[in-house]
Amino acid sequence: MPLSPEDSPGFLLWHTTLRWQRVMAATLTPLDLTHPQFVLLASLHWLDTQGAHPNQLALATHAGMDVKTVSQVLRRLEAKGYLTRETDPTDTRAKLLRITEPGTTLARRAMHDVEAADATFFAEVPEYAGLLTSLRHLSGTPEK
Repeated sequence: MPLSPEDSPGFLLWHTTLRWQRVMAATLTPLDLTHPQFVLLASLHWLDTQGAHPNQLALATHAGMDVKTVSQVLRRLEAKGYLTRETDPTDTRAKLLRITEPGTTLARRAMHDVEAADATFFAEVPEYAGLLTSLRHLSGTPEK
């Protein structure tokens, strides 16, 4: 017997994701960022704080995004002055990425705003730690 939509985890996850995406868009629009731009800028910022200067493939892998999409989004972020792309001296096919000072400033502000929006969005979840554990498992992200 098929599940009703209200009993289908996939259906509920789909609707939750759509609702969360609307919250993210509303949070990031005042910063003139799309959600993919935010994910890449925040990932680049985080990697920079770890002392890494990734190429586009490494950033795409870290962010879980398609390499071609990443390339297109990075061009937009570079045009806005938030990062630079330089040819890797050890592999001329690759571009090394460096976040700029304006990119760092925007990344920090955007991360603060997104974390606040997430806190509000997920405030009703009674077992937040359990949710994070489940999401890590479902996404294939290793436990801390």
